[in-house]
Amino acid sequence: MTHHPLRAVDVLLVAAGGATGAVLRHLVDAGAPDSLLPWPTLAINVVGAFALGLLPVLAVVRRSRRVAAALGPGLLGGFTTVSAWAGETRHLAAEGHVGVAGAYLALTLAAGLSAAALGQHLARRPEPEEALG
Repeated sequence: MTHHPLRAVDVLLVAAGGATGAVLRHLVDAGAPDSLLPWPTLAINVVGAFALGLLPVLAVVRRSRRVAAALGPGLLGGFTTVSAWAGETRHLAAEGHVGVAGAYLALTLAAGLSAAALGQHLARRPEPEEALG
């Protein structure tokens, strides 16, 4: 891994991306109906894992480490949330919903890892060759 000197603009780009991601996460949470299973956090984390795996397919991400940082650790880092997932799992278990907590834990892990792998797979696919005509 090549390390680049940290510059204030890099920190600001990641911060702006993180703030945007956090606002998007809040909007998803605020707009979701209440349910026993915290599906908004599940969906956020699965979509974020997929998007993070898919990021390298974007030419702008491949060309610019700053764009990659703003979108990866910035936007997607602010959007996804392990802390909310852990807190929700603990809360479910503490409220006596141990089975739901276990299922939520396993489902989030399995779906998140699968989504990230799918995103990475799609990012590595060769570009289709244009038909000769």
